[in-house]
Amino acid sequence: MADATVESAKRAAAQQAVKDHFDPSATNVGIGSGTTIVYVVEAIKEISTNPAIRFIPTGYQSRQVIVKAGLTPVAFDSLPEDTMFDVAFDGADEVDAELNCIKGGGACLFQEKLVAEKARKFVCVADYRKKQERLLTVWPTIPIEVAPIAVPTVLKGLRTLGSTNPKLRTTLLEKSGPLKTDQDFFIVDAPFKTLLIEADVKAGKGKGDGSDGTWEVNKLSEAIKALTGVLEVGIFSGLNGPDAETIRSTDGVKTVTSGQKPVAVYFGMQDGSVEVRTAK
Repeated sequence: MADATVESAKRAAAQQAVKDHFDPSATNVGIGSGTTIVYVVEAIKEISTNPAIRFIPTGYQSRQVIVKAGLTPVAFDSLPEDTMFDVAFDGADEVDAELNCIKGGGACLFQEKLVAEKARKFVCVADYRKKQERLLTVWPTIPIEVAPIAVPTVLKGLRTLGSTNPKLRTTLLEKSGPLKTDQDFFIVDAPFKTLLIEADVKAGKGKGDGSDGTWEVNKLSEAIKALTGVLEVGIFSGLNGPDAETIRSTDGVKTVTSGQKPVAVYFGMQDGSVEVRTAK
């Protein structure tokens, strides 16, 4: 019964998200990974009458979902560099009050972030279990994609940052060794204390820079990303879709930052309703 409730919640959230954000005249649509995305593609298939739409998957699994639905998959790196996607749909392992997400439970975080950052709007679809006020409330770890040769170095660095017991993720058959991503990298799962949001730091609930044992979402993501050997971090934070491709200048040095956070998160609830959190 519990499983049926969860699946029903996922389908309801997917249908509402697609109804609100999918444009049948779109050109490029990003499709994420995971079980919830199956229902997103199902909902798109029901209303899409445009065979010219290109669907950009975030990995092998999402490509198979697109193909099975009779839609047209296109490889991310086959598109011109200035291509922006009309929308990208993806799931999450946990979402906080400021729409920061933890992703990577399915080991596709790097390609998921590439697609999210290329979307004019990234829309997240999840069930009620993923709806929390702070990250690392229920979901236990931050997934991190790491170069195989750098695993020992990254594990040491994570412990220095305060992770209690970071571990290399193995396959279900442990004798088969570490799980490999689509990039042939490994995944390290790093536990940390429940993360602060920007509002917590402003309210004086912690420094959020690790110096007092507290980490704010963005600062921890930056600290982990700075470790040599880390390809990408399973924290989706910072800007959201409307701010994508923003050029920021710090001390005269220009940097380009892209949107990682969703503009909206659709949570399918136990009672069949759908709750929506939007960017403030």
